[in-house]
Amino acid sequence: MTRLGPVSTVAAILAAAALVLLTAGAVRRQPDVGQLVSAANAADTSAPIYYQDPDGKPLYSPTPKKTADGRDYRAVPAGADISFDEPEQPAEMAAAETKGDRKIKYYRNPMGLPDTSPVPKKDSMGMDYIPVYEGDDSDGTVKLSPGKIQRTGAKSEPVVRQPVRSVIRAPGTVQEDERRISVVALRFEGFVESVANVTTGDHVRKGQPLMNVYSPALSSAAAEYLSAIAAGATGKELKGARRRLENLATPEQAIRDLERTRDISLSIAWPAPQDGEILERNAVNGMRAGAGDVLFRISDHQLLWVLIDVAERDLAQVSIGAKVTVRPRALAGQTFTGTVALIYPHLNAKTRTARIRVEVPNPDETLRPEMYVDAEIETGPPGPVLAVPESAVLDSGKRQAVLIDKGQGRFEPRDVKLGRRGGGYVEIAEGLAEGEAVVTSANFLIDAESNLKAALKGFADADNTPGLDRAGGTEARK
Repeated sequence: MTRLGPVSTVAAILAAAALVLLTAGAVRRQPDVGQLVSAANAADTSAPIYYQDPDGKPLYSPTPKKTADGRDYRAVPAGADISFDEPEQPAEMAAAETKGDRKIKYYRNPMGLPDTSPVPKKDSMGMDYIPVYEGDDSDGTVKLSPGKIQRTGAKSEPVVRQPVRSVIRAPGTVQEDERRISVVALRFEGFVESVANVTTGDHVRKGQPLMNVYSPALSSAAAEYLSAIAAGATGKELKGARRRLENLATPEQAIRDLERTRDISLSIAWPAPQDGEILERNAVNGMRAGAGDVLFRISDHQLLWVLIDVAERDLAQVSIGAKVTVRPRALAGQTFTGTVALIYPHLNAKTRTARIRVEVPNPDETLRPEMYVDAEIETGPPGPVLAVPESAVLDSGKRQAVLIDKGQGRFEPRDVKLGRRGGGYVEIAEGLAEGEAVVTSANFLIDAESNLKAALKGFADADNTPGLDRAGGTEARK
């Protein structure tokens, strides 16, 4: 029994040693990840579509090529993951280059918010603010590689001065110009001996006879004037006799005929006071007319009003003198042009619209009162202003910003104040200078890239900062 003890112990030691050697051999025989990737690449027998620098630099060739030190370019087969991004520096190198001996300018918010601090600081989550060094590109800008810019389709345009016009469309109706309507009435009691061959709707010319009128008051005034002339009266006496005829609205031509013939006519031809259409005819042959009775109503349609009802929200954009295009619904294809002459001071409480008066020339008298029209009012500043395409503006509701193209793949967000919009452009009232380049397409992708990089960098710095755990919380103080 005493002899078997040492032998058993030696056997156990030898068995354990053999197990260790077998395990070590098995570990050494396991292929690493690089060998598996090489085997997978070797299995891909498709023809290469181009050749890339063996160090991964963004250098390519359509045919086999060698580097300056004699190494072959790496063949890239079809279906391989293609990336045009420049290789990123290792985190250690980037940190070394960033820090170095440069001076810290300020500290920025780790989540990319527009908040900076001149001294070290923590945000509400306990994350340290990120230092920004002199000459660093991280002071409000984001840098993208040429390949990423090409894939996103980012385009830039310079800020230029140009008119920013918008159009307000509203319905309206054609109305007569109140200043171009006149009536024919007597200032005395008289009789209409005869009426000319005119009726409602006829067009008459100024001075054209409308009717013949007889009045005792008119004949008495004419006799007094002739007596003053025959007596050789001059000065105020003669002028007073003539003024009596003028006060009775005696036509000027009738007074001249009286002075020339020295004969009082039984009736006087009463002329039309202006050019226009007869809207109303109340004169009848042989009728007795009292003072002030309207015998004819005449309107000139060479200039008409278009009354437009504009929504309350658009009223601030309309100004006196604005150009208006009128399209009558009854005259397809015909347009008329006018200007805003008046903005009525009252608002319609039921429709929440304001009335706009537009004066429209109508030389051919094609337009007719009470026609329905569709009007387009041009709004906007009269001269050119700084403007950018509407697609260039990042509008969050409370904040409006654009991305400035600084060149070499660098983009800077900048807050702006907007003005009028129209024609696909928006006026920049403040924040930009003429000639600066702004991103007009893919700006949302660049903005997202900027926020993502800022957030990731903030989390990475917080993860490597002493005193913070991986969840971003502070370690429990002892």
